Amino acid sequence: METAVRMTGVTKTFGKMTAVENLDLVVPRGGLYGFIGPNGAGKTTSIRMIMSILFPDSGAISMLDHPSALEAKDRIGYLPEERGVYRKMKVRAFLRYIARLKGADEPGLDHRISEWLERVGLSGIEAKRCDELSRGMSQKVQFVSAVVHKPDLLILDEPFSGLDPVSMRMLRDLILEEHKRGVTVLFTTHVMPQAEEICEYIVMVHQGRKVLDEALSTIRSRYDPRAIQFEPLDPDADTRSLMSIPEVESVRDKDRGLEIVLREKTDPAEAMRRIMDRVPAARIELSRPRLEDVFIQLVADGTSADDEQQLRAELQNAEWEGASI
Repeated sequence: METAVRMTGVTKTFGKMTAVENLDLVVPRGGLYGFIGPNGAGKTTSIRMIMSILFPDSGAISMLDHPSALEAKDRIGYLPEERGVYRKMKVRAFLRYIARLKGADEPGLDHRISEWLERVGLSGIEAKRCDELSRGMSQKVQFVSAVVHKPDLLILDEPFSGLDPVSMRMLRDLILEEHKRGVTVLFTTHVMPQAEEICEYIVMVHQGRKVLDEALSTIRSRYDPRAIQFEPLDPDADTRSLMSIPEVESVRDKDRGLEIVLREKTDPAEAMRRIMDRVPAARIELSRPRLEDVFIQLVADGTSADDEQQLRAELQNAEWEGASI
């Protein structure tokens, strides 16, 4: 298997704090990976080490068959978490300069810059200075600077931070288009639903340690939430009898219907048949496991109920701040 990114036993400390501990990561060529975890989990430190901005205390990192990102920089597109453009430069001049630093100085460069600005909804701003742009516009320009040289590997650190929902959807679609073109994509986010909507593979980190590294399809099949979303055909139907079904562990109100939690080792299909026999359904579906629930299951073992509730609240606040795409 050809790899785009490989980290082996990587550890990074800052004084007495361990930001990343013994991290192994393999991103194959053509992969679409989400590197996720709460704020402070070690995601950005890991990305900065991958990009040779920081260097590990121990362990090894290789990029596109090179021992360092510095040796493969022309083939990498990078959007850092801390945004930054050359504020006094005009947009086209800035993008042309960045592309040339990446070795893209062919005759069609100006045309490609115009095409990308149009794709991100910024046609006609080429002559504006970067310090005249709004935060969202500046972020789109910086995304263009990460892709305009046609990289083989695209590394995006919290790419959706600060964008409105419409811009988030647009950026998601552009990322997926780049992946379809054959680009390897690795992006970080603390907003787990964003990763669920985009990624094929998920790497979860918590307190500097990797806790999960699986295909999203495998995660969904392995971590069964045992929950059914149910909406009665008759809103006034008596649903108390559902608790007498052998497969049902609990029933609670949720949104416009009910959430029915099944007992362990229950056949969901049989349970759903029994439920509909008791109460006709307008809607009944098995819940997909959410990455938030998987994360809590992995890291909250042995913690108190209060600690688990606080961790869940932090993740939910992050989702609210990041909004859904």
